Amino acid sequence: MSFEASSRVEDPVYGSFGIISQLQKQIIEAQSELVKTKGEIAFHNAQQQQLLQQQQMQQLQMIHAIAQEVEDQPLWLSSSQQDPFPNVNQQLLEDYNYSSTFCGFEF
Repeated sequence: MSFEASSRVEDPVYGSFGIISQLQKQIIEAQSELVKTKGEIAFHNAQQQQLLQQQQMQQLQMIHAIAQEVEDQPLWLSSSQQDPFPNVNQQLLEDYNYSSTFCGFEF
């Protein structure tokens, strides 16, 4: 009763009802702002998740491309090198043929 009386002094028309109505309005506004903020957070989280998935997909594609490039090349030949010994096989055959014959005789 004393609260109602003091409320009537401050607001003679609405009294405590006016204060309660203002507080309820503030609660509804705060709840609305909370729902909006939660929606924005969910939106940003979804964007971050999508960005992370795109980055992971790009990394996997790069790894796959590198693996394919490595698989397509001989182990001793990288993309930045040429064959360091282009005539080794031919030279080995000639050396073998020469050593097989000595003074016109084959061994």
